[in-house]
Amino acid sequence: MSAPSGLVRRACETYEAYHALGNECIDAPLLRIVRNREAPNVYDANHVSCLRARSPGEIEETLVQVERAFEGFEHRSFHCDPGTAPDLEARLCLEGYRADATLQMILEDDVLAADRELDVRLATLDADWAAVARLTRLDHDEQARIQQREPYSESLATDMTRLRRARAPALHFWLAREEGADCAFFSSLPGENGVGMVEDLFTHPDFRRRGIATALISHAVADARERGAGPILIGARPDDTPKDLYARLGFRPLCVTRNYLKTPVS
Repeated sequence: MSAPSGLVRRACETYEAYHALGNECIDAPLLRIVRNREAPNVYDANHVSCLRARSPGEIEETLVQVERAFEGFEHRSFHCDPGTAPDLEARLCLEGYRADATLQMILEDDVLAADRELDVRLATLDADWAAVARLTRLDHDEQARIQQREPYSESLATDMTRLRRARAPALHFWLAREEGADCAFFSSLPGENGVGMVEDLFTHPDFRRRGIATALISHAVADARERGAGPILIGARPDDTPKDLYARLGFRPLCVTRNYLKTPVS
């Protein structure tokens, strides 16, 4: 298996650094353990990444470490990137893990400029984060309808909002306001290796098709670059439409990452 290119490697480093922010992070030779005992049901706050096991013995050692680190948790989650050995991913499939792919896209030039002004503010006050929580619950309910499943609990939205807040000041979380209502959010991270990241885009359904998402992306990209980033990473579900918007704005496909999840664990 060939090593990922320099840009792919740095982009994946930024992606995993984003998910480690605000959580306990334990780096070991074969993996990184990210854990948050105060939010045990938030998958992105409790997972393993930077998986570098190659041999059958190393893969077995990795699985043992994961079980030890997450004893008592109701799920197991692995973040796999292009540097992850196919043998390890195959083992996860054998063990009954469900794979969920993310299309990682990169912006190396200027983002297509927004054609409108937007009232955007940095979320800092309790009232700001209460608005983020309300929009997060709306996002969860919408995704549940699309995926034809039960919605996540209200407590999960609360935990996710608290974790987003804990990522500051490295992460800037933005709220957009239109017609007197907080209607959309997004975030920006400059990264530590020259590759920044923008993440968590959501617009209230009543405010879509007004250019709000485009203006938020432009704003977040500018913020990440003002704080030292060059290329900017964004992730998208391969089966959802945001990837088409990102492509129109100048992002190009870079690589695919996969999250492997098992819940509940026996």
